Order: sequence, then C-alpha cells, then structure tokens
Amino acid sequence: MKLIAGLGNPGRAYEGTRHNVGFDVLETLACRCGSPVRRARFQGETAQVTIRGRPVLLLWPLTWMNLSGASVLAARDFYKIDHDDILVLCDDFQLPTGTIRLRASGSAGGQNGLADVLARLAATGVPRLRIGIGPVPAEWKTADFVLARFPKDERESVTAALERAADAAEEWVALGIEAAMNRYN
Repeated sequence: MKLIAGLGNPGRAYEGTRHNVGFDVLETLACRCGSPVRRARFQGETAQVTIRGRPVLLLWPLTWMNLSGASVLAARDFYKIDHDDILVLCDDFQLPTGTIRLRASGSAGGQNGLADVLARLAATGVPRLRIGIGPVPAEWKTADFVLARFPKDERESVTAALERAADAAEEWVALGIEAAMNRYN
C-alpha cells in the first residue's frame, strides 16, 4: 500500500486557497478514481483507491496544516508503510505559481505542514510534491498570501498544475520517485 497525503486546512473558509492545493490534487486523484467513499480515520479523511493497478490510500489530514504530521503518522503506523511509499503534496510559495517539483527527500523548505510531517515521522527521506503558489508579493504578509484565493488570471495555470501534479503522483505510484522526478521536474 502507498499513501498520498495532501496537506491543507479543513473547512469551507479555506477551500480554493493557495494553502490548500495539496487537498485539491487529492480531489483530482479521487475524481480520476471514481470519487470513492471517504471514511473518517487517522484524524482526517481517507479513500482507498487503485492507481495503475496498485492500492493507494489518499489522506486528507483534518488537523490543520501545521499539525498534519499526526494524521500521516497514524496512517503510516496503522498500515506499516515505508517512508519511501509516502508522498506528501503541499504548496510552496517559493516556486512560481503553476509549477511543480518532486523530491525524494530533504528539508521542509519553510513549509510548516511538511515540517510537522517530517518531524513526526522522524525522517527527511519522505517523497514530496510541491505545487508552486508564489512568489509572495512584497506588499503581502506570507500568512495572508497563502490563505488567499487565486486571482482570476492565475486560475488556468493553477488548474493545469493540479492536473500535472496528479499525473506526477500517478507516475510515482507506478514507477517510483526517480522516474516521476525525471519526467515531471
């Protein structure tokens, strides 16, 4: 079993915000898999799907972005999933809007939800797929920027990035992080 955890904040107030693109990619994957029934588990919502013939657990942590690690840890421990079989989807305001970047390991790079996941798993070797939402304009506070919705002129590139991120996640499931990085970075 592989685990794909999309990071975001729960609740209608946060739907469609820059910070919730991890949730949005999971929605895309779930739709591609026939919109499976979700269950409340692991301090979040889960859906078991099959991607390219392989079992995958989709996880929407509902612990708030900065505490996402508790949910990912609970799912990892229950299913005894290796760290290289976990993919974390999150926003990155240091990447231009509409770009994606896969990495096999490394630091959180300032993304607090990813930092909590890595800290709770006590590992840096966890694959992650970052979706660009930036850069933060000079006149904005970072927190206000990431919690804002995309303006109309960015929506087309964001929609394309979500589809591309879902494609990259599917490639990761089927062929692993190296193949996905080579194709999508």
